[in-house]
Amino acid sequence: MRKQSAKKLKPEYEYGGPKRQEILDKAVKYITDTTTALGTQNEKHWFLVNKIGLTETEYLECLNKATNGELVRNLWN
Repeated sequence: MRKQSAKKLKPEYEYGGPKRQEILDKAVKYITDTTTALGTQNEKHWFLVNKIGLTETEYLECLNKATNGELVRNLWN
């Protein structure tokens, strides 16, 4: 059996790249997607941070967008 190499994001999609926003927009959709068995929020967090390469700050910003700002509102209350 041949070992598959790990896929890596193209440089333009990595942190600081000109197309990074596309990855962040897709992350918001991924977080809110309930139509398929994509896993728990914990699993989604792990995937986005460890496999896609989001920073914790980027993940929290995506989560806040996905919850229509409820994450930040709840932190301040």
